[in-house]
Amino acid sequence: MSIRGENILLGVSGGIAAYKAPDLVRRLRDAGATVRVVLTHGAQAFVTPLTFQAVSHQPVHTDLLDADAEAGMGHLELARWADRIVIAPASADTIARLAAGLADDLLTTLCLATRAPLTLCPAMNHIMWQAPVTQQNTRQLIERGATVLGPMSGPLAEGESGPGRLMEPADIVTALEQSAAPSTRPSPLAGQSVLITAGPTHEPIDPVRFIGNRSSGRMGFAIAAAAANVGARVCLISGPSRLPTPAGVERVDVETAEQMYQAVLDRAPQAAVFIAAAAVADYRVEARAMHKIKRDNQPDQLSLVPNPDILKAVAGLTDGPLTVGFAAETDDVLDNAHDKLTAKGIDMIAANAVGEGKGFEVADNALTVLWPGGHRELGHKAKTQLAAELIDLVGERFHAAD
Repeated sequence: MSIRGENILLGVSGGIAAYKAPDLVRRLRDAGATVRVVLTHGAQAFVTPLTFQAVSHQPVHTDLLDADAEAGMGHLELARWADRIVIAPASADTIARLAAGLADDLLTTLCLATRAPLTLCPAMNHIMWQAPVTQQNTRQLIERGATVLGPMSGPLAEGESGPGRLMEPADIVTALEQSAAPSTRPSPLAGQSVLITAGPTHEPIDPVRFIGNRSSGRMGFAIAAAAANVGARVCLISGPSRLPTPAGVERVDVETAEQMYQAVLDRAPQAAVFIAAAAVADYRVEARAMHKIKRDNQPDQLSLVPNPDILKAVAGLTDGPLTVGFAAETDDVLDNAHDKLTAKGIDMIAANAVGEGKGFEVADNALTVLWPGGHRELGHKAKTQLAAELIDLVGERFHAAD
């Protein structure tokens, strides 16, 4: 997949991450795209039009009410010229104005006047990104068809740390290439039934409390989207998650590990591939309280019993699907993953470190995939990119097993 020959309109909004945008222009051009740049007034406080003119070899656009441009309806011409619009960085303000449908500057007007797909690369303070209104605005744009890449987690300009960093330009280009027109070479998974689990499970203690974990479901949802993109017939069984269902994916919502187990075992015999990306609780409360436990009557301890092992059960099916597990570990990641691969009798396992800002509730990850007799490092990337690479690798192993 390639963006060679595409016309890409790059919108740059205000924020310190705008300093990375000239590098993004250069990398887009190196990948074969023609790039034109639109700067908001906020962006011009950090970067200059002359910089982008030098790296894009194209005029830079800044004003909606430009007398010369308006004589030829320049903003509509740009909207029609673009094969896709990418906004990097996309500030909280820009995301909010796009969600509201405003058209009060050149960039928002172009987004409203085009039929080209929109990709947003958010960058902002982590508290701004996690604010409910920003999350709501972002979800609205996704529901309308926008793609969101990032933000990444890590140190921020103000000295704090968290999810809010602009995805690295090289990773943005790779993600755009992954979403471009598919290769003429069909994936081995095209037309195959792929069953995927995602998100956490919630194990009730009483009607208001539960045992859970920090999984957001992002990795599993990204894998489902990547599988659908290569033509697979995808069923996604999700624990509690607010993420939107990827296009072309059948979704089944569950809450507990036992519900997920039943949903998976009902469908696994008909699947060609099973990818267990969910963070399933290992234990549940033995006796769930039917009424809220009052503080004065709280037990000294909770009695727990093991949940069913979904991955091992699927791996044990006669003529079952190719099984892919995940090993989310805080230490000895590869050793623990290798032990899990062997103990569960599965075909592949994707190992990743979690904790201290890694793995859960972030937009990036790093994976090492192991299988009997081999392994591959997928490295540290956006989860969307990792998902596409993982699906390609699963396709390779599926084809090899044929």
